[in-house]
Amino acid sequence: MGALARIVCPGIVVLVVAAGALAATRADAAAPPADVAALQVALRARGLYAGAVDGIAGPATAGAVRAFQAQAGLAVDGVAGPATHAALGWRGAPPLRSRAVTAGMRGWDVAAVQFLLARAGFPSGPFDGEAGPHFSAALTGFQARAGLAADGVAGPATLGRLDGPSPGAPIRLRQPIAAAPGDGFGPRAGGFHTGIDFPAPVGTPVVAAGPGCVTFAGWNDGYGMLVVLSHGAGVTTWYAHLSRIAVSPRACVTTGALVGNVGATGHATGPHLHFEVRVRGAAIDPRRALG
Repeated sequence: MGALARIVCPGIVVLVVAAGALAATRADAAAPPADVAALQVALRARGLYAGAVDGIAGPATAGAVRAFQAQAGLAVDGVAGPATHAALGWRGAPPLRSRAVTAGMRGWDVAAVQFLLARAGFPSGPFDGEAGPHFSAALTGFQARAGLAADGVAGPATLGRLDGPSPGAPIRLRQPIAAAPGDGFGPRAGGFHTGIDFPAPVGTPVVAAGPGCVTFAGWNDGYGMLVVLSHGAGVTTWYAHLSRIAVSPRACVTTGALVGNVGATGHATGPHLHFEVRVRGAAIDPRRALG
């Protein structure tokens, strides 16, 4: 048996730990964010939690627990204990670290690993507790960056590294567009936003955030028309949803050179630049690199 997350009003999460659990928190300490996120995923699937899956316990999460308990005919105490976990079905178990997680699995621990991978810069898609088609790519990508065997199995070594800090930005970059930022990096609804959005009219110039060479220029599914620049030191910048691409693959550009123009291609709800910074494959908050 492992640790089970509990919500204690108002908005505090603690751990209830059964015999044999690896770790526990004090009764007044917050549970690990991955456990909070897994609880939010389970509640979101029931239509009871509408906030971002951010691993942060708060009134919305506690209120969703109470609503679920009332719906399931349980004692309404706002505490996600064993009875609540059981009522959540497959999304309520098994605890994180009770087994190695790999593609094809589903459960509480899968949702927790999805959250940890996204936080480390390797999102695998929506937070849903199901290790779907993109899970292996995200997991092996993280393992390779962390210097682990890229076997697609989230065992103790991988989970230990996932608890570590995300990479920093080894270079400084300039903002690639003359526009105010909109949606930022981090949890968004039931998924994870890997960059910063800059809303701007179609055709607004998009420029290189630093000197680099074009490693990709073309169409890339949800990114639409995309340019990727490599800047050395393992750093790449991504410019997505463009209406026009102004550079060719393998071309090298200077800081401020035109790479394209704002559009709404791919999975965009309106015209904007989606800008990402990646370090050795891991998406980081671009604000950590922008001067």
